[in-house]
Amino acid sequence: MRATSLGHAGMLIETEAGSILCDPWFEPAFFGGWFPFPRNDQLSDELRERIDNADFLYVSHLHGDHHDEAWLDQHLRRDIPILLPGFPTREQRRTLAKHGFTNFVQTVDTEELEIAPGLKVAIHIESSITDGPGGDSALVVMHDDTILVNQNDCRTNDLGQLAAHGPVDLHWLQFSGAIWYPMVYEMPDDEKLRQCQAKVKAQFARAMRYVEKVGARAIVPSAGPPAFLDPDLFGLNMIDGDEASIFPDQTVFLQMLDDAGFTGVLNIPGTTIEVTPSSIGATHPMPDADVAAIFSEKREYLEQYQADWLPWLDEMKAGWQALDIDLLAELKSWWEPLLDMAPTLRSMVGANVLINAGDLAILVDFPNGEVRPHDGEPFSFRFDIPRDLVEAVAVKRAVDWSNSLLLSCRFTAWRDGEFNEYVYNFLKSLSRERMRRAEAEVVRKLELAAGGGDHSNEPDIQVGDYIVQRRCPHRDADLEAFGEVQDGEFVCTLHGWRFDCETGACLTSPTETPLRIHRA
Repeated sequence: MRATSLGHAGMLIETEAGSILCDPWFEPAFFGGWFPFPRNDQLSDELRERIDNADFLYVSHLHGDHHDEAWLDQHLRRDIPILLPGFPTREQRRTLAKHGFTNFVQTVDTEELEIAPGLKVAIHIESSITDGPGGDSALVVMHDDTILVNQNDCRTNDLGQLAAHGPVDLHWLQFSGAIWYPMVYEMPDDEKLRQCQAKVKAQFARAMRYVEKVGARAIVPSAGPPAFLDPDLFGLNMIDGDEASIFPDQTVFLQMLDDAGFTGVLNIPGTTIEVTPSSIGATHPMPDADVAAIFSEKREYLEQYQADWLPWLDEMKAGWQALDIDLLAELKSWWEPLLDMAPTLRSMVGANVLINAGDLAILVDFPNGEVRPHDGEPFSFRFDIPRDLVEAVAVKRAVDWSNSLLLSCRFTAWRDGEFNEYVYNFLKSLSRERMRRAEAEVVRKLELAAGGGDHSNEPDIQVGDYIVQRRCPHRDADLEAFGEVQDGEFVCTLHGWRFDCETGACLTSPTETPLRIHRA
């Protein structure tokens, strides 16, 4: 088996039985906010031909750094078999069909499927609203006694499942951040830096839990970090290591793997990793010294990358313009029926959200389910977003503002108090199909909390000096795998949620069910 990195989460898996193209991302994503790092716009013609002629396509989920609409429109034959994860909705299939693709291979969550003689796959899904209403997934590929796990940024709860198909040879895994918090939030600089450092620590801890449980012969850091080339966003790159950023590059994680006794594989776009039952070897598309310089001389590398793409960025931004629409009326007619569908979700937000779209102040009144002009009413959450960007996603009726807008980091935010996941669950669920799921999930969560949960009979476990319940109140993560005590706080590293060790109170979101915890 041979796996070639294409940048970010992209890879081309090649076997004698066939090849699988995974998450090809080449066009800048999120309003030009994200670029692949290292750059993948200089791949060889020979590799590009292999990409275009792949036998199968796998897109893990619908975020723009995995589902590259512009590239997919121009590449691949329309009848290429597409390996579809077993998501609870048909949204991904409908989206790919709009690109003209016609051949879909439906898979069932975790079940092995032979897609060509001797070539089997299994796709594991994650479908909670927090991790993306459209779903996220990981791919396991099996051929000739070798197994590759392409986990990308899928945060599966059950760590053992990915290794259930046999001993894993190669584990491709996200280690870096992929969110806008805390960089866009208004807070003191020292607090923002502290929050960024805590976020990076949680990211690494989560990744290491997967590494330990999957137990692969070698780990390949992937699915991040992005590069920020727009001068307005360039400060989000982590170059010296002391920036208020959650985007360390793979050299930091590779050192952590080495310190813990694991084998990591440095990769850049074009790196090919050959896997046999007895060996694993990597070949880079350039001399090793040039590969090392990407990271050791990162500022210079990014500045050259930026200079090459500034004309594209300038042209893209010149195309942003206010549209001839009544934005308030557009959002009101779109969102109020969705708010009406989700009384429980609205109650969990329990406050007003202010969206400043340029000079237009829009109040989303969650308690009353209304969208109206702001007239001085109090609010607990505020987003300041350029009006032309809000109009662009409103006209498209973009169903997931996390993907279409917020990941761009082209906004600022403020909140009165701690994180409230339900604000973002609403903004990720802007269709009737998604809102039905968002409301059903919060209802189920509250019912489980009131009744002790599906895991109420599971015995408590010990983590450090504390006895705690087995499952995290947030998303049922197994705390035996993901639980850690850090600086007097109990942390679930799957999503980074923090609890007071003495009281069990959730420090990440006050509305969350407390953790049952006491000293051993």
